[in-house]
Amino acid sequence: GGIVGTAVSAFGIIGSATSSLMGSDFSSAFELATDPKVREALAPTGTLRVGVYQGSPTSLVVDAKTGQRAGVALDMGPLLAQKLGVPVQVVEFPRLALVLDALKTGQVDFTVTNATEARARDMDFTRPLVQLELGYLVMNDSSVKQIEQIDRAGVRVGVSQGSTSQGVLTREFKNASVVPAASLKQAQDMLRQKSIDAFATNKGILFEMSDELAGSRVLDGRWGLENLAIAIPKGRDAGRAYVNAFAEQVRENGQLQKSVKRAGLRGTTSAP
Repeated sequence: GGIVGTAVSAFGIIGSATSSLMGSDFSSAFELATDPKVREALAPTGTLRVGVYQGSPTSLVVDAKTGQRAGVALDMGPLLAQKLGVPVQVVEFPRLALVLDALKTGQVDFTVTNATEARARDMDFTRPLVQLELGYLVMNDSSVKQIEQIDRAGVRVGVSQGSTSQGVLTREFKNASVVPAASLKQAQDMLRQKSIDAFATNKGILFEMSDELAGSRVLDGRWGLENLAIAIPKGRDAGRAYVNAFAEQVRENGQLQKSVKRAGLRGTTSAP
């Protein structure tokens, strides 16, 4: 994934939401100068590198008509960088698994993703920001009409390569088969070409895909919940309390909710 944007353009893409997201309520709670040790832990290169991938409102979505960019990770990264007093660099990857690989190896410093036990071995998470329902996207003419019909012999369910959905559904299905897709775009093509019967992920992504894929719909019901949280690399212990405080603050002061709304994130339930 090529590195996209600089400090200037990464702030610029927040566009019209900048003033509302970065209002005085934000700076007032963190009036104390950031401890240099915290800054060094969270942005060791002097720039906060934010990992995103396109197609999920939790990360990055681009409006096809206007080119307007939005996403929870895309908004939260620059807010944290502003608080730390460092520039931000947004680094785009083709899919989530590659963002997580870069976070594990310390090539990026920050993302927002599903906090799982397995991932917590490789990265540190804040408390959940938002909970997202997990579901399925099908074509209207699919033999699968409701969620109870998914786990049947001959049903092929697409998942993002390397995703939590891939691991969970591979273990849980008794009859249906799991088919990995290299990208969300490829998953749409697979549904269109009928090489899969359904695609499984969080509903934030599914509703985005459904908007673009004529004749498709998100099934009612859910097969699980994702806990969306901020993730940072292991070994950044001097900055962990700071990131946790940041996560609590954006939840409480409405900035997270503004970002969720701007990104068009659907399928959410309030995190506990």
